[in-house]
Amino acid sequence: MARPGGPVTIRQVALHAGVSRQTVSNVLNAPHRVDPATRQRVRASVEALGYRPNRNARNLAARRAGLIGYCVPITSTPSAFLDRFLHLLTAEVEGSGRHVLLFTGTGAVDAYADLVAQRAVDGFVLANTVDQDPRHRWLADHDVPFVSFGRTGNDDQPGPWVDLDGAAVCYRLVDRLHDLGRSRIAFVGWRGATAQNVERLRGWKAGCRALDLPADRIVFAEADTVEAGGAAMRDLLDSEVLPDAVIAVSDPLAVGVHREVRRRGLRPGTDVAVTGFDDSPLASVVDGGLTSVRQPVERFARTAVDLLDSTASATSDRGVLLPGEIISRGSAPIRLTEQDLNEWESR
Repeated sequence: MARPGGPVTIRQVALHAGVSRQTVSNVLNAPHRVDPATRQRVRASVEALGYRPNRNARNLAARRAGLIGYCVPITSTPSAFLDRFLHLLTAEVEGSGRHVLLFTGTGAVDAYADLVAQRAVDGFVLANTVDQDPRHRWLADHDVPFVSFGRTGNDDQPGPWVDLDGAAVCYRLVDRLHDLGRSRIAFVGWRGATAQNVERLRGWKAGCRALDLPADRIVFAEADTVEAGGAAMRDLLDSEVLPDAVIAVSDPLAVGVHREVRRRGLRPGTDVAVTGFDDSPLASVVDGGLTSVRQPVERFARTAVDLLDSTASATSDRGVLLPGEIISRGSAPIRLTEQDLNEWESR
Protein backbone atom coordinates (compact mmCIF):
# COMPACT_ATOMS: atom_id res chain seq x y z
CA MET A 1 0.00 0.00 0.00
CA ALA A 2 1.28 3.48 -0.83
CA ARG A 3 0.83 6.46 1.39
CA PRO A 4 -1.16 9.45 0.07
CA GLY A 5 1.07 11.73 -1.99
CA GLY A 6 3.79 9.21 -2.81
CA PRO A 7 5.47 5.90 -2.02
CA VAL A 8 6.44 4.76 1.45
CA THR A 9 9.99 5.85 2.31
CA ILE A 10 12.74 4.16 4.27
CA ARG A 11 12.40 6.90 6.90
CA GLN A 12 8.77 5.93 7.53
CA VAL A 13 9.75 2.30 7.89
CA ALA A 14 12.43 3.29 10.43
CA LEU A 15 9.93 5.33 12.46
CA HIS A 16 7.36 2.53 12.35
CA ALA A 17 9.91 -0.04 13.53
CA GLY A 18 11.53 2.26 16.08
CA VAL A 19 15.00 1.95 14.56
CA SER A 20 17.39 4.13 12.55
CA ARG A 21 17.30 4.46 8.78
CA GLN A 22 20.72 2.76 8.69
CA THR A 23 19.27 -0.26 10.49
CA VAL A 24 16.49 -0.53 7.90
CA SER A 25 19.08 -0.24 5.13
CA ASN A 26 21.14 -3.02 6.74
CA VAL A 27 18.10 -5.31 7.02
CA LEU A 28 17.41 -4.80 3.31
CA ASN A 29 20.98 -4.95 2.03
CA ALA A 30 23.16 -6.63 4.69
CA PRO A 31 20.85 -8.55 7.06
CA HIS A 32 23.75 -10.43 8.67
CA ARG A 33 24.67 -7.18 10.44
CA VAL A 34 21.36 -7.04 12.34
CA ASP A 35 20.21 -9.27 15.20
CA PRO A 36 17.29 -11.62 14.39
CA ALA A 37 14.72 -9.86 16.60
CA THR A 38 15.40 -6.48 15.00
CA ARG A 39 15.38 -8.01 11.51
CA GLN A 40 11.96 -9.50 12.19
CA ARG A 41 10.57 -6.19 13.51
CA VAL A 42 11.87 -4.22 10.51
CA ARG A 43 10.55 -6.77 8.02
CA ALA A 44 7.16 -6.64 9.72
CA SER A 45 7.13 -2.85 9.29
CA VAL A 46 8.18 -3.21 5.64
CA GLU A 47 5.27 -5.58 5.07
CA ALA A 48 2.77 -3.53 7.06
CA LEU A 49 3.59 -0.30 5.23
CA GLY A 50 4.05 -1.84 1.82
CA TYR A 51 7.55 -0.43 1.39
CA ARG A 52 9.25 -1.20 -1.93
CA PRO A 53 12.98 -0.42 -2.30
CA ASN A 54 13.82 2.20 -4.90
CA ARG A 55 15.68 0.34 -7.65
CA ASN A 56 17.09 3.56 -9.07
CA ALA A 57 18.56 4.47 -5.69
CA ARG A 58 20.13 1.01 -5.46
CA ASN A 59 21.77 1.55 -8.80
CA LEU A 60 23.14 4.84 -7.46
CA ALA A 61 24.50 3.12 -4.38
CA ALA A 62 26.21 0.58 -6.64
CA ARG A 63 28.10 3.46 -8.29
CA ARG A 64 27.38 2.47 -11.84
CA ALA A 65 27.68 5.99 -13.22
CA GLY A 66 31.05 7.08 -11.81
CA LEU A 67 29.71 10.64 -11.44
CA ILE A 68 28.87 12.85 -8.45
CA GLY A 69 26.26 15.53 -9.07
CA TYR A 70 26.82 19.17 -8.06
CA CYS A 71 24.29 21.92 -8.76
CA VAL A 72 25.41 25.40 -9.79
CA PRO A 73 22.38 27.62 -9.01
CA ILE A 74 21.25 29.88 -11.82
CA THR A 75 19.76 32.40 -9.42
CA SER A 76 22.69 33.09 -7.05
CA THR A 77 25.44 35.67 -7.43
CA PRO A 78 28.94 34.33 -8.16
CA SER A 79 30.93 33.30 -5.09
CA ALA A 80 34.73 33.10 -5.17
CA PHE A 81 34.58 30.96 -2.04
CA LEU A 82 32.22 28.38 -3.55
CA ASP A 83 34.17 28.43 -6.81
CA ARG A 84 37.25 27.39 -4.87
CA PHE A 85 35.28 24.73 -3.00
CA LEU A 86 34.05 23.30 -6.31
CA HIS A 87 37.59 23.26 -7.72
CA LEU A 88 38.92 21.37 -4.70
CA LEU A 89 35.90 19.07 -4.56
CA THR A 90 36.46 18.13 -8.21
CA ALA A 91 40.06 17.20 -7.45
CA GLU A 92 39.01 15.09 -4.45
CA VAL A 93 36.33 13.26 -6.45
CA GLU A 94 38.69 12.64 -9.37
CA GLY A 95 41.23 11.28 -6.89
CA SER A 96 38.71 8.56 -6.07
CA GLY A 97 38.33 7.57 -9.72
CA ARG A 98 35.12 9.47 -10.41
CA HIS A 99 34.15 12.82 -11.87
CA VAL A 100 31.83 15.71 -10.95
CA LEU A 101 28.74 16.26 -13.08
CA LEU A 102 27.71 19.93 -13.03
CA PHE A 103 24.11 20.90 -13.61
CA THR A 104 22.01 24.00 -13.04
CA GLY A 105 18.90 24.48 -10.97
CA THR A 106 16.95 26.85 -8.78
CA GLY A 107 17.19 25.01 -5.45
CA ALA A 108 14.13 22.82 -6.10
CA VAL A 109 14.33 19.04 -6.38
CA ASP A 110 13.28 18.71 -10.04
CA ALA A 111 16.79 18.55 -11.48
CA TYR A 112 17.84 16.04 -8.81
CA ALA A 113 14.80 13.87 -9.51
CA ASP A 114 15.61 13.85 -13.24
CA LEU A 115 19.19 12.70 -12.64
CA VAL A 116 18.02 10.01 -10.24
CA ALA A 117 15.46 8.76 -12.74
CA GLN A 118 18.12 8.64 -15.46
CA ARG A 119 20.57 6.83 -13.14
CA ALA A 120 23.08 9.47 -14.20
CA VAL A 121 25.01 9.93 -10.93
CA ASP A 122 26.14 7.96 -7.89
CA GLY A 123 25.13 10.65 -5.44
CA PHE A 124 25.20 14.38 -4.80
CA VAL A 125 27.18 17.06 -2.99
CA LEU A 126 24.82 19.84 -1.93
CA ALA A 127 26.16 23.38 -1.64
CA ASN A 128 24.41 26.76 -1.38
CA THR A 129 22.45 25.18 1.46
CA VAL A 130 19.60 27.35 2.73
CA ASP A 131 17.16 27.19 5.61
CA GLN A 132 14.36 24.66 5.14
CA ASP A 133 16.22 23.35 2.09
CA PRO A 134 13.90 20.79 0.42
CA ARG A 135 16.68 18.83 -1.30
CA HIS A 136 17.96 17.09 1.83
CA ARG A 137 14.64 15.56 2.83
CA TRP A 138 13.79 14.50 -0.72
CA LEU A 139 17.13 12.74 -1.24
CA ALA A 140 16.97 11.06 2.16
CA ASP A 141 13.41 9.88 1.58
CA HIS A 142 14.45 8.41 -1.77
CA ASP A 143 17.53 6.69 -0.31
CA VAL A 144 19.91 8.64 -2.55
CA PRO A 145 23.47 9.11 -1.22
CA PHE A 146 24.36 12.74 -0.60
CA VAL A 147 26.39 15.03 1.65
CA SER A 148 25.64 18.65 2.46
CA PHE A 149 28.15 21.48 2.59
CA GLY A 150 26.36 23.59 5.18
CA ARG A 151 23.37 23.23 7.47
CA THR A 152 19.68 23.90 6.88
CA GLY A 153 18.88 25.22 10.35
CA ASN A 154 16.58 22.26 11.07
CA ASP A 155 17.10 20.21 14.22
CA ASP A 156 16.27 17.08 12.22
CA GLN A 157 18.36 17.82 9.12
CA PRO A 158 18.79 14.48 7.35
CA GLY A 159 22.00 13.19 5.88
CA PRO A 160 25.68 13.83 6.61
CA TRP A 161 27.04 17.36 6.47
CA VAL A 162 30.21 19.41 6.95
CA ASP A 163 30.26 23.05 7.99
CA LEU A 164 32.29 25.80 9.64
CA ASP A 165 32.02 26.13 13.42
CA GLY A 166 30.90 29.73 13.05
CA ALA A 167 29.72 30.06 16.64
CA ALA A 168 33.11 29.04 18.05
CA VAL A 169 35.15 31.38 15.87
CA CYS A 170 32.87 34.37 16.57
CA TYR A 171 33.11 33.64 20.29
CA ARG A 172 36.89 33.69 19.89
CA LEU A 173 36.80 36.94 17.91
CA VAL A 174 34.93 38.62 20.78
CA ASP A 175 37.48 37.30 23.26
CA ARG A 176 40.48 38.44 21.20
CA LEU A 177 38.97 41.87 20.53
CA HIS A 178 38.34 42.23 24.25
CA ASP A 179 42.04 41.46 24.79
CA LEU A 180 42.71 44.57 22.67
CA GLY A 181 40.66 46.62 25.11
CA ARG A 182 37.43 46.65 23.08
CA SER A 183 34.25 46.66 25.15
CA ARG A 184 31.56 47.83 22.68
CA ILE A 185 31.69 45.09 20.05
CA ALA A 186 28.94 45.29 17.41
CA PHE A 187 27.69 42.60 15.03
CA VAL A 188 26.79 43.14 11.37
CA GLY A 189 24.92 40.17 9.87
CA TRP A 190 22.77 39.34 6.87
CA ARG A 191 19.08 40.02 6.67
CA GLY A 192 17.25 36.72 7.16
CA ALA A 193 17.74 33.94 9.69
CA THR A 194 20.10 31.72 7.71
CA ALA A 195 21.87 28.93 9.59
CA GLN A 196 25.22 30.67 9.02
CA ASN A 197 23.91 33.98 10.33
CA VAL A 198 22.28 32.34 13.36
CA GLU A 199 25.41 30.41 14.32
CA ARG A 200 27.74 33.40 14.02
CA LEU A 201 25.30 35.60 15.91
CA ARG A 202 25.02 32.94 18.61
CA GLY A 203 28.81 32.86 19.04
CA TRP A 204 29.02 36.66 19.25
CA LYS A 205 26.27 36.80 21.88
CA ALA A 206 27.87 34.02 23.92
CA GLY A 207 31.23 35.80 23.83
CA CYS A 208 29.66 39.06 24.96
CA ARG A 209 27.79 37.35 27.79
CA ALA A 210 30.91 35.54 28.97
CA LEU A 211 32.79 38.85 29.25
CA ASP A 212 29.79 40.82 30.60
CA LEU A 213 29.72 43.03 27.49
CA PRO A 214 26.57 44.57 25.98
CA ALA A 215 25.02 42.36 23.28
CA ASP A 216 22.54 44.83 21.80
CA ARG A 217 24.61 46.39 19.01
CA ILE A 218 23.25 44.36 16.08
CA VAL A 219 22.51 45.50 12.54
CA PHE A 220 21.37 43.25 9.69
CA ALA A 221 22.43 44.31 6.21
CA GLU A 222 20.00 44.11 3.30
CA ALA A 223 22.52 42.33 1.03
CA ASP A 224 26.00 40.84 1.13
CA THR A 225 27.67 43.83 -0.52
CA VAL A 226 30.14 46.58 0.30
CA GLU A 227 27.37 49.16 -0.02
CA ALA A 228 25.13 47.28 2.42
CA GLY A 229 27.99 47.03 4.89
CA GLY A 230 28.48 50.80 4.72
CA ALA A 231 24.77 51.39 5.32
CA ALA A 232 24.82 49.07 8.35
CA MET A 233 27.80 50.91 9.79
CA ARG A 234 26.08 54.27 9.34
CA ASP A 235 23.28 52.99 11.56
CA LEU A 236 25.82 51.97 14.21
CA LEU A 237 27.73 55.24 14.04
CA ASP A 238 24.52 57.24 14.31
CA SER A 239 23.64 55.55 17.61
CA GLU A 240 24.21 57.23 20.97
CA VAL A 241 27.11 54.97 21.97
CA LEU A 242 29.62 54.29 19.20
CA PRO A 243 31.04 50.77 18.82
CA ASP A 244 34.79 50.33 19.19
CA ALA A 245 34.81 47.05 17.24
CA VAL A 246 32.64 45.40 14.58
CA ILE A 247 32.39 41.72 13.64
CA ALA A 248 30.92 41.42 10.14
CA VAL A 249 29.81 38.04 8.79
CA SER A 250 31.44 38.51 5.37
CA ASP A 251 34.36 40.36 3.82
CA PRO A 252 32.13 42.54 1.56
CA LEU A 253 30.20 43.75 4.59
CA ALA A 254 33.44 44.29 6.52
CA VAL A 255 34.95 46.35 3.69
CA GLY A 256 31.81 48.52 3.68
CA VAL A 257 32.10 48.96 7.44
CA HIS A 258 35.79 49.84 7.08
CA ARG A 259 35.10 52.48 4.39
CA GLU A 260 32.34 54.09 6.43
CA VAL A 261 34.61 54.29 9.47
CA ARG A 262 37.19 56.17 7.39
CA ARG A 263 34.53 58.39 5.80
CA ARG A 264 33.50 59.53 9.28
CA GLY A 265 37.08 60.57 10.03
CA LEU A 266 37.76 57.63 12.34
CA ARG A 267 40.74 55.27 12.13
CA PRO A 268 40.02 51.59 11.37
CA GLY A 269 42.05 49.38 13.67
CA THR A 270 42.56 52.21 16.13
CA ASP A 271 39.22 53.88 16.81
CA VAL A 272 37.14 51.00 15.50
CA ALA A 273 38.44 47.47 14.95
CA VAL A 274 36.84 45.63 12.00
CA THR A 275 36.78 41.91 11.18
CA GLY A 276 35.27 39.95 8.28
CA PHE A 277 34.80 36.38 7.07
CA ASP A 278 36.29 34.17 4.33
CA ASP A 279 39.71 35.85 3.98
CA SER A 280 38.82 36.71 0.38
CA PRO A 281 40.85 38.88 -2.02
CA LEU A 282 38.84 41.82 -0.66
CA ALA A 283 40.84 41.53 2.57
CA SER A 284 43.82 43.08 0.76
CA VAL A 285 42.03 46.08 -0.78
CA VAL A 286 41.78 48.07 2.46
CA ASP A 287 44.68 50.03 3.93
CA GLY A 288 46.58 47.87 6.38
CA GLY A 289 44.58 44.79 5.40
CA LEU A 290 41.34 43.34 6.77
CA THR A 291 41.35 40.92 9.67
CA SER A 292 39.24 37.99 8.51
CA VAL A 293 38.29 34.39 9.30
CA ARG A 294 39.83 31.90 6.89
CA GLN A 295 37.65 28.87 6.27
CA PRO A 296 39.31 25.45 5.80
CA VAL A 297 37.95 24.95 2.28
CA GLU A 298 40.41 22.17 1.43
CA ARG A 299 39.23 20.18 4.44
CA PHE A 300 35.60 20.92 3.58
CA ALA A 301 36.06 19.27 0.18
CA ARG A 302 38.00 16.29 1.54
CA THR A 303 35.53 15.71 4.38
CA ALA A 304 32.55 15.95 2.04
CA VAL A 305 33.92 13.17 -0.15
CA ASP A 306 34.83 11.06 2.90
CA LEU A 307 31.29 11.40 4.27
CA LEU A 308 29.73 10.61 0.91
CA ASP A 309 31.83 7.46 0.65
CA SER A 310 31.13 6.23 4.16
CA THR A 311 29.08 3.04 4.48
CA ALA A 312 26.20 5.01 6.03
CA SER A 313 26.23 7.84 3.49
CA ALA A 314 22.64 7.45 2.40
CA THR A 315 21.11 7.38 5.86
CA SER A 316 23.58 8.74 8.40
CA ASP A 317 22.90 12.13 9.98
CA ARG A 318 26.52 12.62 11.01
CA GLY A 319 27.73 16.20 11.04
CA VAL A 320 31.30 17.52 11.08
CA LEU A 321 32.19 21.02 12.29
CA LEU A 322 35.58 22.41 11.28
CA PRO A 323 37.34 25.40 12.88
CA GLY A 324 37.94 28.78 11.28
CA GLU A 325 41.33 30.48 11.48
CA ILE A 326 41.60 34.17 12.40
CA ILE A 327 44.00 36.00 10.05
CA SER A 328 45.11 39.14 11.87
CA ARG A 329 45.75 42.35 9.90
CA GLY A 330 45.68 46.08 10.44
CA SER A 331 41.90 46.54 10.67
CA ALA A 332 41.94 44.61 13.96
CA PRO A 333 45.48 43.66 15.03
CA ILE A 334 44.41 40.67 17.11
CA ARG A 335 47.11 38.93 19.10
CA LEU A 336 46.81 35.21 18.44
CA THR A 337 47.86 32.86 21.20
CA GLU A 338 49.82 29.63 20.98
CA GLN A 339 46.60 27.85 21.95
CA ASP A 340 44.86 29.34 18.89
CA LEU A 341 47.55 28.13 16.54
CA ASN A 342 47.75 24.66 18.11
CA GLU A 343 44.00 24.12 17.92
CA TRP A 344 43.80 25.12 14.24
CA GLU A 345 46.71 22.83 13.36
CA SER A 346 45.38 19.86 15.31
CA ARG A 347 41.72 19.90 14.21
